[in-house]
Amino acid sequence: MIKALFSAVNDITSPELRGVLWKSIALSIALFAALGFGIEFALSLITLIPWPWLLTTLQIVTGLGLFAAFFFLMAPVTAVFAGLFQDGIAAAVEKRHYQMDRPGRPLSWTAGLLAGLAFGALSLAVNLVVWPLVIFGGFGAALILLANAYLIGREYFELSAARYMPMAQAKQIRRDNALRIWIAGLIPGALAMVPFLNFVTPVFATSYFLHYYKNGS
Repeated sequence: MIKALFSAVNDITSPELRGVLWKSIALSIALFAALGFGIEFALSLITLIPWPWLLTTLQIVTGLGLFAAFFFLMAPVTAVFAGLFQDGIAAAVEKRHYQMDRPGRPLSWTAGLLAGLAFGALSLAVNLVVWPLVIFGGFGAALILLANAYLIGREYFELSAARYMPMAQAKQIRRDNALRIWIAGLIPGALAMVPFLNFVTPVFATSYFLHYYKNGS
């Protein structure tokens, strides 16, 4: 796990992955900017409210909600991006570190996108369960970290392993090693919780779990 960590940190700053990293960051920023503009537009439609205090309250609540959504939606968003970028990132990592090994079999663009959307839906569902517990149960960041570790470990390990075997087999291996993979997911799970650094999660986690799979830990 530690070896995979240092290898992935080195990878995300490499020229081979720099372009993909910037694409991931740009898409994440564009998505949340679009969300922000959409909310602002919606608020502009209700400026005729006769009570200024109510409009001010709505603006404050909306701003706080957008800030919360930045954390709430990051895991589902990175899940979708993983499906889009996984093959390119994995191929670059293989070329840098595993030239003597048999190259992985890329997923089709459609299959990668569908896998990302499926994991994104699962991530959203888990977060819908976790966040009320965070708000009302006082478990806070620790509970979010545990959920992110599960989601990210599950997705990125399976996508990495599926380059070398059928997806069904990759899923079975993940289930057989669920605890180890969940623990390994704590590192990218923590990264996904740090504002702005969470934009690099798709690139980092793809490289990290490819190294984790190739080295057996």
